[in-house]
Amino acid sequence: MNEIILDIKDLEVIYKTDLETVKAVNSIDLKIDKGKTLGLVGETGAGKTTTALSILRLLPGNTGRILNGHIKYSGTNLLELEETEMRKMRGDKIAMVFQDPMTSLNPVMTVGEQIAEAITLHNDNLSKEEVEKRVDEKLTMVGIVPSRKVEYPHQFSGGMKQRVVIAMALACEPELLIADEPTTALDVTIQAQVLMMIKELRDRLGTSMLMITHDLGIVAKICDDVAVMYAGEIAESGTVEDIFLGEKHHPYTEGLFGSIPNLSSRANRLTPIPGLMPDPTNLPEGCFFHPRCKYKMDICERIHPESIAKGTHTLRCHLFDDKIMADKMEVNTNE
Repeated sequence: MNEIILDIKDLEVIYKTDLETVKAVNSIDLKIDKGKTLGLVGETGAGKTTTALSILRLLPGNTGRILNGHIKYSGTNLLELEETEMRKMRGDKIAMVFQDPMTSLNPVMTVGEQIAEAITLHNDNLSKEEVEKRVDEKLTMVGIVPSRKVEYPHQFSGGMKQRVVIAMALACEPELLIADEPTTALDVTIQAQVLMMIKELRDRLGTSMLMITHDLGIVAKICDDVAVMYAGEIAESGTVEDIFLGEKHHPYTEGLFGSIPNLSSRANRLTPIPGLMPDPTNLPEGCFFHPRCKYKMDICERIHPESIAKGTHTLRCHLFDDKIMADKMEVNTNE
C-alpha cells in the first residue's frame, strides 16, 4: 500500500454574499499518494482553484466557507489547525504555484529577496550567507543565472517569472506541490520547457503534486492519476490508463476528448460539448451534466447519480449503474 499524503473527503465549499450563495465545491473526494501526481481537470469554473485554495486555507475571508468534510495531510486534518500552525505548513510542507506569475510576484522586491523571504520564514536558524546560498541554488535549479537575483519582476519575461514563482514554491523543498495551471499565460515552447522542468524537479525531490489544468495533454505527460471535475464535483477519476485507455467514460470526459484536435484524422470542425457549465448559484436537479448530455435519460433529470467504483476507476453517471440500466432494458423489452 502506498502512503497517502493528501486525503480529501466530502469537501463542500461555498462563496456566500448578501445576494447569492455560490456552490463551488460539492462533496468531493480526492487522494494523492506520496511521490505521485494527481491531475485535476475541468473547464473554467469547475471548482479546481477553490479546491486548491481550500487545501491551503486561503479562501477569501469574507465570502469563502468550508461547510463540510476534511482535508488530511499526512494524517493531520488541516481544517482543525490554528492559523499559526497553518502558516508553518504553507511554503514549508505544502506549497503552491499560482495561476498567473505576473500577479504572484511583488513588483517592489527583487526576485532574490522574495525567494529569501520564503526560506527565512521557515528556517530562522540560517545565517544570511546560508540563505543567499540557498537562493542561488534554487535559481540555478530552475535555470536562472544566480546573478539575476538582484533584478525586479518587470525585468523578466513571462516564462522567466513563472520559473521564479516555481523557485519560490520549491524554496523549502515541500512534500506537496500544488500547481494551478502553471503554463496558462505562456507560449507553447515555454510551456513545454516549464512542464519538463516541473517534472524533473518533482522526480529529483520526490515531491507529490496536485496539477490543476484543463489541458489533457499535460495530464498524459505528467500525471499518475486523474480526477475530472464538473460543476464542483468529481465526474470521473482513476489512473491515467483508466482515463486515456479505458473503454467506459463519463459523457463529460468523452466531450473533453472530443474537443481535442486529432492529427491522424481529417475534420472540418471539432466537436465541442454543447451548452455551458451550469450556474453554481442554481445547479440543476438530478445530474448536473444532464442539460448538456447526449445520453440523457429521464432519471438523469430527477435523481443525482452516485459514484460507482470499479477497481481504480470511478464514475458518477447513471449509465454505469448496472441496476438502473437493467431496469431500463426490461422496460424497453416490455414495450
